[in-house]
Amino acid sequence: MSKIRRIRDFQHTFSFSSQQEQLGVFFDRFLESDLGKIYRAVPWDDMVAALGVKEAKKGPKAIFSPRGKVALMFLKHYADCSDRKLVEGLNGNLDWQFFCGIYIGADRLENFKIVSEIRSELGGKLDIDALQKALYGHWSPHMGDKGSVTMDATCYESNMRYPTNVKLLWECTDWLHRLLKKVCGEKKVAMPRSKYLKWKKRYVSYSKMKRKTKKKRDALTRALLLLTEKFSAELDRMEGEHGLAFTVDQYVRRAAARKVREQQYALFHHGVRPEGRIVSLDRPYVRPIVRGKEKKPVEFGAKVHKFQVGGIGFIEHLSFDAFHEGIRFRKTVLDAQGLTGLATKKRTFS
Repeated sequence: MSKIRRIRDFQHTFSFSSQQEQLGVFFDRFLESDLGKIYRAVPWDDMVAALGVKEAKKGPKAIFSPRGKVALMFLKHYADCSDRKLVEGLNGNLDWQFFCGIYIGADRLENFKIVSEIRSELGGKLDIDALQKALYGHWSPHMGDKGSVTMDATCYESNMRYPTNVKLLWECTDWLHRLLKKVCGEKKVAMPRSKYLKWKKRYVSYSKMKRKTKKKRDALTRALLLLTEKFSAELDRMEGEHGLAFTVDQYVRRAAARKVREQQYALFHHGVRPEGRIVSLDRPYVRPIVRGKEKKPVEFGAKVHKFQVGGIGFIEHLSFDAFHEGIRFRKTVLDAQGLTGLATKKRTFS
């Protein structure tokens, strides 16, 4: 079985009909494909330098080079697939391997978590301004009308189901119950009594109802608020009595569940709409972004204010909290002038 190798590590002296010579033919075909055109248009070395990604000096050589890590993130958004699907496609698609600068051959990549590890590494080093300057420096000769700016705001939606108050409370209750059950099993103590199973059946029945009445929704919400408070209190008590040490992720999720309970309690009992409303237990940083569209008035994800120069869009401001893009006009013009080095001739909104 052959090992996974970087394409740049291949020797350039090929024997007749060798495997490397065949790869050279396939690589030439790849460069003429749509993905190959993107590969040739991206300034990889400038992007790697702007991100500050370097090769590790100690330990075994990584599968992906710094350039390959950046290319893998490009490929994920180009293919629009999950991390697992990305790795599966990488194993069977030679063009994808060329794009990332590796050759897998008869071997296979099994660890799909390598994608999230690379994403976390690059995310920690990302400097949007430096990266955009590197891209502009490479694409500037091919851009026209660089003195004009078009600006607009949009939302980078997160893939998540539409959140409702009952769904969110149930996710908190269910996760806290499972965590409490795990802790009790490890410490060999009895689970505290609760009506979890009763309300689980009622939640399942409620979720299957085509028409959900206010009476049933209020009863379920009231019960889930009590259960969430009970399970959180039990975890706090056991943590103090037994000196439990939770993981960082568990502490973060417990804090998010506690915050959800506080917000939903204020909304249910007092009708107070909280600021910084949590809509996902897995991603508590996501906020509802009101866009006012006819088909989708509310979107969930990061709101971004962008400006376009010469047909290419650049990010001026990105935040998971909603903001008014109208107050960012002056800052956008100054950013565009700093990027291009030119005074804008006109300013238009789309």
